[in-house]
Amino acid sequence: MTDPVFRQLTGSEAPLFRSLPDPGLVGRAITGVGYRTVAEGGDYRPEWSWVALRDGAVVARAAWWAGPDDREPLLLNWFDIAPGEEEAGAELLRRAPWNVEYEVIAPAGWRDDPVLRAAVESRTDAAEAAGMKRLVERLTYRWTSDLELPARPGRLEFRPEPDDDVIFDVLRRIHAGSLDAHARLAIEKSGLDLAAQEDLDFFRWCPSPREWWQLGYDPAGELAGIHVPVHNPAGPAVGFIGVVPEQRGHGYSYDLLVECTNMLAETGATFIAAATDQGNFPMAAQFARAGYPVVTERINLV
Repeated sequence: MTDPVFRQLTGSEAPLFRSLPDPGLVGRAITGVGYRTVAEGGDYRPEWSWVALRDGAVVARAAWWAGPDDREPLLLNWFDIAPGEEEAGAELLRRAPWNVEYEVIAPAGWRDDPVLRAAVESRTDAAEAAGMKRLVERLTYRWTSDLELPARPGRLEFRPEPDDDVIFDVLRRIHAGSLDAHARLAIEKSGLDLAAQEDLDFFRWCPSPREWWQLGYDPAGELAGIHVPVHNPAGPAVGFIGVVPEQRGHGYSYDLLVECTNMLAETGATFIAAATDQGNFPMAAQFARAGYPVVTERINLV
């Protein structure tokens, strides 16, 4: 058996990337819609897409993603390996020039299906062999307009906050004692300021109105938390929900989530994406209460 060749695609080689046999529903469940380049109306760029070729056949493939205005990839979210080619997949990741997070997308309950479990574990095993470490598993949600819109509880008053310094300070306070794995990783690296700045940078990156960022206040006029509805490149989403430490225990995360959901619905959103860490049981409970069904599970490796 010859050694594999590793290389990025050229502009006309999308069919080569697609030539690896798709493992039916497993492949579509994990990678979502079919691979399409930007020129084909999709999200992927050939120069950010790599293949491992053995005797001219694709045995592993990976595609990195970013927003339309980004100059470098932000995320690896497409990675497939032919049966028995785990080492080729790992080497493909080692040779690619980007050190960004890998997000494995799988159907809810994937561990209960042997075929799905094997497909997910082959990818995560190869990524770990390439030097990545598992950070967190997350639940992703999708509210759609055919579901009931949760009624506003009416306990909080919401106001837009135009001052980024105020938003930064609120985010910094919220991340003290955060259950979010990405926030905790940022805090471990460089403290609360980095965690708050990463969120603020994400809000700014999203192509949605700045005035959507709102603070919520309790009946006494005290700050309860923040919610940030966004439109990311994939559509409307719950960008951030957070309660300041001194207001925790009152269930205000539900009020913030409901306001965020209603605001997006009032702008015409027919679906709303959201996510939380599997270990963040309080927030997962609020998504369930608000009527958000789980649609996929994700594993994040860094």
